[in-house]
Amino acid sequence: MKKNFDKCLSMLLHHEGGFVNHPQDPGGMTNLGVTKRVYEAWVGREVTEGTMRDLTFVDVAPLYKKNYWDKVRGDDLPSGVDWCAFDWAVNSGSSRPAKAIQRAVGATADGAIGPMTLQAVMNHEPKIIIESVYTQRQSFYESLGHFDTFGRGWTRRNKETLEQALSMI
Repeated sequence: MKKNFDKCLSMLLHHEGGFVNHPQDPGGMTNLGVTKRVYEAWVGREVTEGTMRDLTFVDVAPLYKKNYWDKVRGDDLPSGVDWCAFDWAVNSGSSRPAKAIQRAVGATADGAIGPMTLQAVMNHEPKIIIESVYTQRQSFYESLGHFDTFGRGWTRRNKETLEQALSMI
């Protein structure tokens, strides 16, 4: 929902936290949830560790809006559905939550939310979509090779996102 971006971004940044560079994280150097690779693509040049450490809300908000919120059509999704799609998009790319939503509403799971998917979404209860996205997201996490290392955090985040999304309905 259009009015929800700022609220969802605030919740997202709570999940993402500050600077990390875990040796087993394939994303590598990350701050405020933005990987070095993603930030370099955003600014169009290589950046240093210092730049990554110094990222601020002002630096990352437009990136989150364009690269994730807009890609999952957050402005057009019902409250709660927008949040679970946005959070998962940031964590795993926009096509995974798009496909999960499409599967939940019986649309063609092509990974891009368009007019047909949006119409199908409007014909379903947000609670059912949110719960389905939660279940699909958890299954995805559990299939990953790094689940032993990061699974507890991913599972906690997924449950928190579920609870927050349901409270937004």
